[in-house]
Amino acid sequence: MSRAERTGKGRGRTGQVLSSVAVAVGCVLFLGGFVWAAVLYQPYAVPTDSMSPTVEAGDRVLAERIDGDEVRRGDVVVFLDPLWGDMPMIKRVVGVGGDTVECCDERGRMTVNGDPVDEPYRLERERASFTTFEASVPEGQLFLLGDHREGSLDSRTHLEDANNGSVPRDAVTGRVDATVWPLGHAGMVERPAGFADLPGGTSRPGPLGPALAAIGAGALLILGGAGHGAIGSVRGKRAGLTHNGGTHG
Repeated sequence: MSRAERTGKGRGRTGQVLSSVAVAVGCVLFLGGFVWAAVLYQPYAVPTDSMSPTVEAGDRVLAERIDGDEVRRGDVVVFLDPLWGDMPMIKRVVGVGGDTVECCDERGRMTVNGDPVDEPYRLERERASFTTFEASVPEGQLFLLGDHREGSLDSRTHLEDANNGSVPRDAVTGRVDATVWPLGHAGMVERPAGFADLPGGTSRPGPLGPALAAIGAGALLILGGAGHGAIGSVRGKRAGLTHNGGTHG
């Protein structure tokens, strides 16, 4: 065997080892990211267009499983309250315990504790609500509105209830981080800047982005490692055939 042949075989073995390592690391990243997302997130189907255009009726969303104490103003949450119905609902939190939520000021904006809130996500841009309201939110409660204010049955509808239309924090089962279906409407749900300057600020994005990055990187490593290994194997077989042909020729 010539030195060139030994060198070629050595490189081939190194390539096979690297390919195997890439596939192994890729499997860890892919499965780890998938399990991570599955443990922390729950999928939901959006039943109505009350949160349009942020999420539309029929969309599939991923909601991070959180405790009600983690909710901040501006969050789009999934909650279940028997007074509102017997199925999970999706609304945006605009007020927390101790807040006074009112609409509207002279420019048609909603105010929280007297501070106007910019709401670029609203479908109707003229006024934050076409019905005027004022509500004091009890401690431990959340005041919820839909982004499609004309088509949303929300806290405004329940203002005559004992808690001024609010729901308990522990009614929240998840915070919506992303729309995943249909693909044309897929994307992350942004935290609105309009609530950032209020006490407590807005919530931080969940770990969905890193989990998806791990899944994507894992898939690329698996495909790349498997492809490189297959190419190396074919080349090795061709080299062996050529060598055998030359020896017996």
